[in-house]
Amino acid sequence: MNLFRGLRPVQRATALRDMLAGVALAAMDIPQVLGYSKIAGMPVITGLYSLLLPLVAFAAFGSSRYLVVAADSATAAIFAGGVSGMATPASAHYIALAGIVALLTGVILLLARLLRLGFIADFLSRTVLVGFLAGVGLQVGISVLSEMLGVPVDSRRPVVQLWEVLRGLPRAHLQTVALAASLLAFVLVLRRFVPKLPAALVAVVAAIAASASLNFAGHGIATIGPVAGGLPHLGLMGLLSLREMTWKEVETLATVSVSCAVMILTQSAATARIYAAKHYQEVNENIDLFGLSAANAAAALSGGFVVNGSPTQTAMMEDAGGQSQLAQVSTAAVVGLVLLFLTGPLQYLPTCVLGVLVFLVALRLIDLKALRDIRAESPQEYAMAVMTAAVVLLVGVEQGIVLAMVVSLLRVVQHSYHPHSGVLVADGSGTWKLVPVAPNVVTEPGLVMYRFGAALFYANTGRFIEEVNCVVEPMPSKVRWVVVDAEAMTHVDYSAARAVIALKNNLSKAGIQLAFARLPWDLRSEFDRHHLTEAIGPARIFNRLHDAIAAFNEQEKPLEGKSSAPVSDGSVRDAVGPLGER
Repeated sequence: MNLFRGLRPVQRATALRDMLAGVALAAMDIPQVLGYSKIAGMPVITGLYSLLLPLVAFAAFGSSRYLVVAADSATAAIFAGGVSGMATPASAHYIALAGIVALLTGVILLLARLLRLGFIADFLSRTVLVGFLAGVGLQVGISVLSEMLGVPVDSRRPVVQLWEVLRGLPRAHLQTVALAASLLAFVLVLRRFVPKLPAALVAVVAAIAASASLNFAGHGIATIGPVAGGLPHLGLMGLLSLREMTWKEVETLATVSVSCAVMILTQSAATARIYAAKHYQEVNENIDLFGLSAANAAAALSGGFVVNGSPTQTAMMEDAGGQSQLAQVSTAAVVGLVLLFLTGPLQYLPTCVLGVLVFLVALRLIDLKALRDIRAESPQEYAMAVMTAAVVLLVGVEQGIVLAMVVSLLRVVQHSYHPHSGVLVADGSGTWKLVPVAPNVVTEPGLVMYRFGAALFYANTGRFIEEVNCVVEPMPSKVRWVVVDAEAMTHVDYSAARAVIALKNNLSKAGIQLAFARLPWDLRSEFDRHHLTEAIGPARIFNRLHDAIAAFNEQEKPLEGKSSAPVSDGSVRDAVGPLGER
């Protein structure tokens, strides 16, 4: 096994830079993972645990040099949304559930690695992912308003929480509101004018110092209280609680784990690809799956919760100058020192400050620019993104990720079911354009060159037959040949083959020849296997469109009336660009 491939080779010239980048990442990331632990409903200290063993585990077994694998807002929200009704947040049973979900997620990712399922990341479109993360951002932002305003809420449903906060505004704790508003403005100003400064860390340190010296707790401002220090205790004792669960509870945990695994696979693969391409490096998604599996197993072993390849933390690491997993290992070392010696002051941290940190994370999840761009370029996809966000907010995060997957796959099916098709018609400049299928639309008298822009399978065969029948109408038909441009037909299945054979027989009875041109090499073997070559006839399967036109002219037109092909060089171009000939 090739360990630490994202770290090697270690060079003296770059090692110091990566180690310093790791220290900087720790300074920026520690306040952020405290917020993620809040989103997950876990004790604050578990956020630091996610920056310890999981980082080292991915550095050891993954391939990406840049990807930072730690606590993340999306997976934290999926976990909390799925198990919040099974136990009280931050309780011992809840922590045990977090360990079980992290371990199950690791197992699912390991199975995905063994089955080489890294390609699944391609099937969650950016459109619905933007909508999903926007919904998560809204849900997370609403969930912390009560802490930022000092207004207690009872419900766990975001919409009801928002109503309870609005109704309780007259009873808001003014000191808590003033502190939260001041810190929010402080962080935003620092990020705007001093972007290189770890604004969140400065805010946390300042809030802790002020709370300790001014006794915030004595003035009614809630603090997180004593935090257990030291390195995490290793073990999987939480698995014992499985024996006491009902089958429905186990099924819930499994469903949450699958949702987390899908989000991890998709988000981590996308992030790793972006940074590998940016720095001209290679990344192996299946090896990264093993690293992500190991990271989640490490999180379960160390009392943490599910971890993910985080785009924001990866960006912070790159901005800090890190160029290998040595930076992440250095971050883990810094976090280990914090756990050993610096957890004491955390007890003075006001709860509303954590709420502010989480609220800032929520704002980053709502990508308004991307939503505006989607709306301007594709209103239909924008509607899908908004629908996904609404489901996350109104129904749940887990249901949102399922919807995101289903909608993304339906988009793929839709493009295959409604491919770009039409009749090739010559224009005055000697080029072809693709025009919609309609009766009496022909390439030239007696000939229709019909292009079907997708693989032919059982679901879209009806559309194929309908359009071919349309171009030969009305009957009796003046069309003598229909030539199918099969350049985009990468596949034909059994059902489609039977339908094409039946179509060919029906056209033959009407005196119409059915031919194919420009079959991809792998499609030819499928034509042979499904007996299409035999049914169509080898003489009616052409290498080039030009050859098909020449054969039509030779057979159907008198010698003196033969016409040359519309394009003498054999190239075929539509209104969009060249379709090309082989």
